[in-house]
Amino acid sequence: MTTTLADGGGLLAHVLVPVATEEDALATARALEPHDPGRVTVLHVVEKGGGTPDKTPVEQSEELAEASYAAVRTVFPEADDHTAYARDVVGAIFEAAAAVDASAVAYRSRGGNRLLQFLSGDRSLRLVTEAECPVVALPGDSEGD
Repeated sequence: MTTTLADGGGLLAHVLVPVATEEDALATARALEPHDPGRVTVLHVVEKGGGTPDKTPVEQSEELAEASYAAVRTVFPEADDHTAYARDVVGAIFEAAAAVDASAVAYRSRGGNRLLQFLSGDRSLRLVTEAECPVVALPGDSEGD
């Protein structure tokens, strides 16, 4: 049974959906779809190096963002988009949520092994422990995402 919380300005009235890649964006949109959010804003954070070289060139990151937005719009055609440029991805997610007046952040964990999570600062853990707004963890697919 799927619970819909979008009615009456609830938790899913306006969801901010952070995505990393086109594939991640599509999988996240599909995981969110059964929950019938009222409004969706897709967020892509372009990671800045903060004094070190950027992980990817800005132009490449912006192209990745556009492909991610297009993927979400195959599920949510009216989705808005928001691009942030920051060193701290989790901080940028919360700043974007405030900027677009989101009722919640909905994300899919990207997994990874424990070492990778430790080295990256485990963004999922930070999302839920440093939350400045409600955070909804969406289920992965049946293939082990």
